Amino acid sequence: MTTTLLRTAGELHARARVGRRAVVMTMGALHEGHATLIRTAREIAGPDGEVVVTVFVNPLQFGAGEDLDRYPRTLDADLKIAEDAGADAVFAPSVDEVYPGGEPQVRISAGPMGERLEGASRPGHFDGMLTVVAKLLHLTRPDIALYGQKDAQQLALIRRMVRDLNFGVEIVGVPTVREDDGLALSSRNRYLKPQERRTALALSRALFAGRDRHAAQEALRARAREVPATHARAEALSALGESRAAADAHAVAKALPGAPSAVRAASRLILDDAARQDPPLALDYLALVDPSDFSEIDDDFTGEAVLAVAARVGTTRLIDNLPLTFGAAS
Repeated sequence: MTTTLLRTAGELHARARVGRRAVVMTMGALHEGHATLIRTAREIAGPDGEVVVTVFVNPLQFGAGEDLDRYPRTLDADLKIAEDAGADAVFAPSVDEVYPGGEPQVRISAGPMGERLEGASRPGHFDGMLTVVAKLLHLTRPDIALYGQKDAQQLALIRRMVRDLNFGVEIVGVPTVREDDGLALSSRNRYLKPQERRTALALSRALFAGRDRHAAQEALRARAREVPATHARAEALSALGESRAAADAHAVAKALPGAPSAVRAASRLILDDAARQDPPLALDYLALVDPSDFSEIDDDFTGEAVLAVAARVGTTRLIDNLPLTFGAAS
């Protein structure tokens, strides 16, 4: 398969469409994470469908002092990765093609959800992101659009926009792809010096520590529900490695689901240690949120949640997250 490079919406619209069109939106500098998105799009579209990859560095998403000029532009390499992963076309428009007449006067607002976490750290970022996603959805006219779960807040906002504004497109989230050492794949990883990368591993380690604590809490609660006798329950919990004081049967039986506070604390220990490393990790936020609106969850929360972290190492800002499910209260 030879992947076709398209520069204008007219060229894209002139293509004959057979089957479903799946679109993967990127800002270029493609890596294995993007390749996974493209391969997933190929599977969903099927042999009779079409996979289109967009490559566009959106100036509206970069705030003052951010790395618009520094952002890598590697179109030739991107074309090769897209082709190897099964893309039929790469749509790489110019800024003038996407924003004829200059920056748009009318934009999509991300609302209160877009002001939290990433939105608080990067004011206006999500307004710019949603504006270009809306434009690219109109320009590419897909049946399906795929986005990585690494950018969890972005994915949640796109889903909300599509639902709230009645876009006729299915949004598919694809799990985060990680390097062998656990670091989430990102085009910004290339900026990290070797020692900075060692510090940056604290992001994924903190998430994994929170996930492990969550699993332990859920296991304790499950055992507490299964053992009817107070004495037997305490012994069962102690057998799981908890101290007898922490495993008081009555307290655990009444414990709130999954103990979000304990999950945050387990992650925070890793991040606090990384803040003392050389070079240090400068934490932006650690949050455990409801993915429907990215507000912090309480200790009585049940359902799907996202454990999210953002930090700087040197001059490089990185984000990561893991989904968690908090069980129903007994």
